[in-house]
Order: sequence, then C-alpha cells, then structure tokens
Amino acid sequence: MGTNTDPYQPIERQYRITRQILELCLELRHPVTITTKSDRVLDDLDLIAELARHDLVAVAISVTSLDARLSAQLEPRATTPEKRLAALASLSAAGVHTNCSIAPVIPAITDDVMERLIERAASVGVKSATWIPLRLPHEVAPLFREWLEAYYPDRAGKVMATLRDMRGGRDNDPRFFSRMRPQGVWADLFRKRFQLACRRAGLSRKTVSLDTSAFRKPEPTGQLSLF
Repeated sequence: MGTNTDPYQPIERQYRITRQILELCLELRHPVTITTKSDRVLDDLDLIAELARHDLVAVAISVTSLDARLSAQLEPRATTPEKRLAALASLSAAGVHTNCSIAPVIPAITDDVMERLIERAASVGVKSATWIPLRLPHEVAPLFREWLEAYYPDRAGKVMATLRDMRGGRDNDPRFFSRMRPQGVWADLFRKRFQLACRRAGLSRKTVSLDTSAFRKPEPTGQLSLF
C-alpha cells in the first residue's frame, strides 16, 4: 500500500480505511507492504507489530531530506524528516522490518544528504534502504519546473540537465523496465554513492521476503455463501 497514494494521509485518522485493510490482512494472514511519508503509521503500530510477529509486513518510510525547511517546500503538509525517522525507530523497536526510502533524489538539491540519511536510518534500527531518482511523468514535469523557478532559480538549469542525462535526454523515461533504472554518468555516480553508504552503515539493499504460506481463504457469509 502506498506506491501511488499515501495510505496515511490526514483523513485516515477519521476514515481508518488503512487500519481496516490491515485488520483483514492479519485475519487472513495476507502479507502486506506499506510505503508512506507520515508518522501516522504509528497509529496502527499494534496491528503492524502483530503482522510482523507472523512475518507478514514490511514498512518503508520515504525521507527526502534532513532539512525541515526544504522538506516543507518540496512536500507540503507531509511529516517532518525527524518525525519520519522517529517513526522508523519505533517500528524497528517493535520488530517490524523497516526500510528507509530515499526518494525522490533530486540532483543538486537533495542528493548531498544521501549518505547522512543512510547513516541516520541505520542508527535507529532500519534494516534496509532504497533510493529513487526524481521522475517527471506527464503533468508533473511542468509543475516541477515551476517549483524550481520559485525556490531554486539559480540551479534550475543544472537540475534539469542532470535529470535529462539520466533519462536518455528526456524529462522522463516512461518505459516499464527502465523508468526506475536511470542511466548515464550521473546515475552511476549516485548509485555507487548509495551502495558505498549502505555498505558502511551495514544496511541491506535486498527486498524483504514475507510469508505467503499461511494465507487463509476467507469463509463467505450471508449472500456470498450462495456462490
């Protein structure tokens, strides 16, 4: 949950849709992964910890920067970086497999903090880390250009030139098998920096394998029993 829309947006505290999904996953022993930018994930720590005891859950929290001001500019209304790291610490302490997702990495704006983020993540018990370079599909590209001109006009040209270098000369690579794998000199540099930092911090770059053997087929009730 959360690869396209964060499951812990503010309205979740009222609707509790994510919690209901987690309750069902626990009942049916269905493995689940969560990706979020919010410390509201701790609202469901009781369920997540129970899922973890059955090897059924992994939680990734995306952290873009350690600078609260930059984070507010880039991700308005999202939880501050320190609160996200604190959430990772609480989840790790509860026995949950945690991942620090350094995403998005924006050349010349956030890439300088990659090593420090990995170090901080390791210090709070995070088990693995991943990184995702900025992607600019469809209407995101013009919005990002406006953001650059508003906050970083002095380096807008450098940022876009580096991004295009990693995407074969385009703002974005939409191809399924390459869109998450940037190419070129800059991409190789970021990749090597990330790998070295993970090695130094003792973090894994492998995805976690959850238990898929304990799934319980739901028993139909009411009218569903007619089928």
